[in-house]
Amino acid sequence: MNANPMPEQKSLNRHSRRSVLRQSAGVYAAACSAVLAGFSPLASAQFRVDIAGVGGTQMPIALPDFRDEARAGQPVAAIIRSNLERSGQFRIIDAPAGLFEGSQPLWPEWRARNADALAAGSAARLADGRVDLRYKLWDVVKGQDLGGEAHAVAPEDVRLGAHRIADTIYQKLTGERGIFATRMAYVTKAGGRYSLRITDADGEGGQVALASPDPIISPAWAPNGKELAYVSFETRKAVVWIQDVSTGRRRVLADFRGTNSAPAFSPDGQQVALTLSREGGSQLFIMNRDGSGLRRLTQSSAIDTESVFSPDGRSIYFVSDRGGGPQIYRMAVAGGAAERVTFNGAYNISPAISPDGRTMAFIARMGGNSFRLSVMDLGSGTVQQISDSNDDESPSFAPNGRLLVYATRAGGRDVLMTSTLDGKIKAKLISSAADVREPTWGPFGR
Repeated sequence: MNANPMPEQKSLNRHSRRSVLRQSAGVYAAACSAVLAGFSPLASAQFRVDIAGVGGTQMPIALPDFRDEARAGQPVAAIIRSNLERSGQFRIIDAPAGLFEGSQPLWPEWRARNADALAAGSAARLADGRVDLRYKLWDVVKGQDLGGEAHAVAPEDVRLGAHRIADTIYQKLTGERGIFATRMAYVTKAGGRYSLRITDADGEGGQVALASPDPIISPAWAPNGKELAYVSFETRKAVVWIQDVSTGRRRVLADFRGTNSAPAFSPDGQQVALTLSREGGSQLFIMNRDGSGLRRLTQSSAIDTESVFSPDGRSIYFVSDRGGGPQIYRMAVAGGAAERVTFNGAYNISPAISPDGRTMAFIARMGGNSFRLSVMDLGSGTVQQISDSNDDESPSFAPNGRLLVYATRAGGRDVLMTSTLDGKIKAKLISSAADVREPTWGPFGR
């Protein structure tokens, strides 16, 4: 095995797929089996959320259980509380049950509990079977009513309704858009089978988009949130597919001679960058989303892979071993010379760029076989390590740029973790039935 394995090789090795990918030689091989495509709902919640860490400036907020929330079939208030706490912006204050959106809070009581904000609500079943979720938010410090909302949702959308309430609370108290009603995609492996799952931003709910006995890697969201690109080995080689997330319809985007891997959509969704070995070696190409207009971007003798667009669509960041070991480079989409971006350490991979273009998350080898999540201020070049685990992978920014999701190992299992950009608040999304890898955070607009 190459002493400096490239990113996709490392990912596949973690899944014990060494026979599938030999990236150092640019050759993929896969066992043959038919794919089981289609959508199916998850029968039950797959995750619980463990939150650790202390933030420097967290707003204390009280949010008791919603009145009659058992009628909703979901722990509405607990979903909202975990969303707010996971954001790193809030500290949850214990609150007794009994308050709801029509209550008149006793301000001295809540100030004595050291709450700066208070939210309360209720759930009710409507005659047509829908669930009516209502809430109100108060500023405890000022004794001020900040308003509320009502959401009438289908029973299967109660979780989404709770996420939307959390988004509204987050925006009213921080002035920024919440990300709790967005979605994630990730890959699970259980019992030798792989599944591409699309879930809520907390890792729960959702559906199986693709199930296969063969590996699935590198999922990537289209900016409109309606499609996913990914790599499947179902035809005995790496092929890039695009799939409609609502209908399950899919089509082959890239099935050229050699390997086809690492898709990434442009910010306008009209182009896809990917790694191909059709002309020898592994090089970056770009093509239209309908498969037309293929154009080669890099012209090196190295392995170039893991491309990602800058938010303005003018540049591409990617990983290359052209300098002797894997490092992150940047080049113009129009072509030209590549500029090296990472200089700390001999191994830096998996770039992810924040929505505002100011920060890059990546995985750095810290010595030996310790791979840790780091962030770089792209203006100053300052790097900060934000994880204390040893086997991190696949960072992806939330669409508001305030959180990262990444894959790591904990307790002998492959899990997902979210983290604030300073690393102070982390939430572990622990799978009870499968190893979980390759997360990608979806855009706004659900």
